[in-house]
Amino acid sequence: MQIVETTNEGLKRAYTITITAKSITAKIEGEVSKLAPQVRMPGFRPGKVPANLVKKMHGPALHQEALNTSIREAMDKLVADHKLRPAMQPEVALGDGYEEGVDAQLTVALEVLPTIATPSLDGLKLDKLVVPVADDEVEEAIKRIAAGSKSFTDAKKGKKAADGDQLIVDFVGKLDGVEFEGGKAEDAAVEIGANRFIPGFEEQLVGAKAGDEKTINVTFPADYPAENLKGKDVTFDITVKAVKVAGEAVIDEDFAKNLGLESLEMLQTLLRGQLEQETAGQTRTQMKRQLLDTLAAGHDFDVPPSMVEAEFAQIWQQLTQEAQGEEDTAAALKEIEDEKDDYRAIAVRRVRLGLLLSEIGQANGVEVTAQEMNMLLNQAAQQYREEDRQRFAEYIQSDPLAAAQLRAPLYEDKVVDFLFDKAEVTEKTVTKDELQAAIEAEEVAPAPAKTAKKPAAKKAGKPVPSEAEGEEAAPVEAAPAEEAKPAKKAAAPKKEAAPKPVPSEAEGAEKAEEAAPKKAPAKKAAAKK
Repeated sequence: MQIVETTNEGLKRAYTITITAKSITAKIEGEVSKLAPQVRMPGFRPGKVPANLVKKMHGPALHQEALNTSIREAMDKLVADHKLRPAMQPEVALGDGYEEGVDAQLTVALEVLPTIATPSLDGLKLDKLVVPVADDEVEEAIKRIAAGSKSFTDAKKGKKAADGDQLIVDFVGKLDGVEFEGGKAEDAAVEIGANRFIPGFEEQLVGAKAGDEKTINVTFPADYPAENLKGKDVTFDITVKAVKVAGEAVIDEDFAKNLGLESLEMLQTLLRGQLEQETAGQTRTQMKRQLLDTLAAGHDFDVPPSMVEAEFAQIWQQLTQEAQGEEDTAAALKEIEDEKDDYRAIAVRRVRLGLLLSEIGQANGVEVTAQEMNMLLNQAAQQYREEDRQRFAEYIQSDPLAAAQLRAPLYEDKVVDFLFDKAEVTEKTVTKDELQAAIEAEEVAPAPAKTAKKPAAKKAGKPVPSEAEGEEAAPVEAAPAEEAKPAKKAAAPKKEAAPKPVPSEAEGAEKAEEAAPKKAPAKKAAAKK
């Protein structure tokens, strides 16, 4: 095997590799000797089939396997001998006109990770912005729970139902005059204005009194879960059995006990803890942003263009998708086009920070343990049908880039926590608004603040960090060498399409699978810029 370097410019490398026909033939002979004892052929005793006949039967497959094995070995030798750390998968091509019996000529092009001096962590200082939870915030949280725990009492005789009232009704739904499955209920509770039923159902009950019988006309939403009812016009025959009015919830010990807690004090403690947890998450986001800004400001080195292009492509795809959801799509597209250079600068920053965090983690022994990786794998597998979970696990275990993507968020958290421990942290008490402003502030990043709040969707194996709230940074790992003619890799199983939830028609109650007249889930609003 002969390896010749043809390009060495910056982070770009290129090589030609010659694999002799003799070495490929030797591998074929080795495979034949392993295979021959297992071959069965009429006229020959088991294990006695001549080697030339085995070659004739399995020649093309044996040659392809020997060639692939030779290429893998050549790539391993190239990486080891030249101490390469590929940034992305190398481009490997087999020379035109290759055929069995002649030397194989490979051309290999790749970009390598830059050599980064291990950053000094001395003098790292961070501000920790803490938002204390006020008593009135806890009380407001309790009031919100109370508002959602309404109790209803019978209204005065003859009262006409109004917004906020509850009706107890029997109903029968009909499609083209025929009762449809799941469209019938007795003693169903309908709160007018709660929007738990399909559009038009609750509104047509305004003014109804106990004892009224009426027929209403409604149209099921186009995205309703029941296929036979999507977009269909139906009628409901309704009998109003009672009209009830909402009573004001009294916040006392009994209120807390009705929620399953021992006391009102326990409820207050529980809610205070939840509010503190929420602000603690925002505080961590602010500290992480500050940390990344500090690292970015103190380090400047070349980054692989291919990694930048991959990151920029993801950012651009996200932005254009969001622009398509704007009222004035043309104006939105023009706006992001005008800021294209800024978004590319963010891509460079993210790649650089990814390399830097990886270097810090590796230099200081930060790692994701096998036990933690198994936990991540099991959690991710839950997104798939039970029969596909094993195939998903095998896919992750066989694909280093997919495994890196799965491991990335936890690895980043561990590196960030390591840096937090090393830093001199000063706590400062601030308001919620001040904390949010600090998160969104752009002290070092090169683009408008809004871009920091629009993380690009990550591609499997893409080792790029984000400066944005909630987005994880993927650690950089050397990409595996790609075969010139690799066997087709099994794809990961498709995630199971979750059935659309159908909200129950009354508080705490009815069967979720009943088709009507429950409200169809609303479509998600487009992400705001």
